[in-house]
Amino acid sequence: MSIISIVGMIIILVLVLVIFGWIYFFVRKAKRAVESFSREAFGTSDIMQGFKQVEQEYSLTPKSVSAMTSLYLPKIKKDFPEFHYDEMKVRAENVLTSYLLAVDRMSVGVLKEGNQELKDKLSMRIEMLKGSGEREHFGSIKLHRTEITDYKKRNGTCIITFQTSLQYYHTRKDENGRILEGREDMLTQSKYNTDVIYIQDRELLKDERDLSLGINCPNCGAPISGTGSKVCEYCGTPVVELNIYAWTFSNVTEEN
Repeated sequence: MSIISIVGMIIILVLVLVIFGWIYFFVRKAKRAVESFSREAFGTSDIMQGFKQVEQEYSLTPKSVSAMTSLYLPKIKKDFPEFHYDEMKVRAENVLTSYLLAVDRMSVGVLKEGNQELKDKLSMRIEMLKGSGEREHFGSIKLHRTEITDYKKRNGTCIITFQTSLQYYHTRKDENGRILEGREDMLTQSKYNTDVIYIQDRELLKDERDLSLGINCPNCGAPISGTGSKVCEYCGTPVVELNIYAWTFSNVTEEN
């Protein structure tokens, strides 16, 4: 082998070593930068461990609710002087919990109360799961906070929306038990809206299923239209302005 060839090989080896040296230098520098960022952001030099810590903290942090109770409750009390907020809030929480358990157990009968519209929506959700061979599980349900988030009047009805923040273990599995969504080892934080409805004017209703939700005269059975009615317009019998059990629950939806 000639001297020129040997010198050429040495030069190539030196260049290769220089290149690897620079690669090592930049890799080490990048690693130190990542570790420094991880320590500042997560308190640990292991960025993967840091991400896991953030994920764990997120799973344990309740979601905030849109708390509008102080704004809407006076308006509700003006329309319905005998409205019992604490009682209705408990009912809304019970409906929400039983709704999720009904999905978990694939049985509409688990739902504690609600009108036909809510039962139909629940039944449709369960049937869709059955049709796809899937199961949706909700375990260890814990409610954090419930507040009124909306109050509106439309189409002859008054609707109060309660918003609840809660946590649970949630998974959706296929017929073979394979997890399609969620995790069994980590809590899910979520919030739901639960609508409670009252019939204010039956003549404006669009859905016949809601006709049984209003107040009837205790004497002649005629419907009482209007939230401020004090006497039956048909027989003149005095009526209670609000029977709390005339309110019924019509919708449960997850708020993203």
